[in-house]
Amino acid sequence: MRLLVLGGTVFLSKAVAAEAVARGHEVVCACRGESGAVPDGARLVRWDRSADSAPMDEIGRVDAVVDVARHPSRVRSAVAAFPDAHWVFVSTINVYPDTSTPGLTPGTSTLAEPITDDVDLAVAPEAYGPMKVACEQAVQSGAASSTVIRPGLISGPGDPSGRFTYLPDRLAAGGEVLAGGSPADVVQLIDVRDLAAWIVTCAEQRTDGCFDGVDAPTSFGELLDEVAVGVAADAGLTWVPGEFLAEQGVEPWSGPKALPLWLPRPEYDGMLARDPAPSFATGLACRPVRETARDTLVWLSVEPGTTRTGLSREHEKEVLTAWRERG
Repeated sequence: MRLLVLGGTVFLSKAVAAEAVARGHEVVCACRGESGAVPDGARLVRWDRSADSAPMDEIGRVDAVVDVARHPSRVRSAVAAFPDAHWVFVSTINVYPDTSTPGLTPGTSTLAEPITDDVDLAVAPEAYGPMKVACEQAVQSGAASSTVIRPGLISGPGDPSGRFTYLPDRLAAGGEVLAGGSPADVVQLIDVRDLAAWIVTCAEQRTDGCFDGVDAPTSFGELLDEVAVGVAADAGLTWVPGEFLAEQGVEPWSGPKALPLWLPRPEYDGMLARDPAPSFATGLACRPVRETARDTLVWLSVEPGTTRTGLSREHEKEVLTAWRERG
């Protein structure tokens, strides 16, 4: 297979290119080439999708395309350049406006209304999901065949967001660890390497349809136990209700004041509790979280400048102290 990866230098798209090379495919990575190197064995073709048309002579004929873009205009133009290929478009679970209902699948979910313009997310971050809907529609209407994959939280080595990374980093440090909400709260993620392997399989098999890129849901308590095993942590968890966290200025999900992966309940009971059965049926296989945590910590040790989102140790101590004083 001759595979075109639109990207190939960062996190998921780089993992896809590396997986495809490892399987013996011919891989072309088309991007600006400013965020890093493509994997060994892949060929870089420089393409600024925001300004230039596709360099068809350099890329040539391709059997399949993998795209992770969020700008509808860039997806439309790329699909028009390679309409005969099978497309695997990486979307997001943010296309689903219902975040409260657990156990949904793509077939039982409604989508947000599409936004077909390119919106600056720094100005309107809520446009992310609707723009991805428009990208999906461009692929589905313009490509010969397509797979749409909607990942949830992507974890593992190379993660530029730092969300899951916070957990192995913090637990490995030991001591009393702040945990948000209830240990029974359901959460869900996927290792970048497992997602990449499945994406390549979908390209090889020209899998048709829409799927969620998620592992099986698990409880937050079980997830943290797995992370602790993976990093050989000597730490104790103190579970603090979400209402108290909010009072202490702790934010959900991501950011410098956030407790990563913690989400307010019940309004987010369904966001990280989707049913992965249709995805498993098409070949998705996921490794244990302890392996993801172990490998993420190793990656952190050799990439010390990487992103670590989440509240500071000082803020964490302040919250724990306030919780003990509350009694």
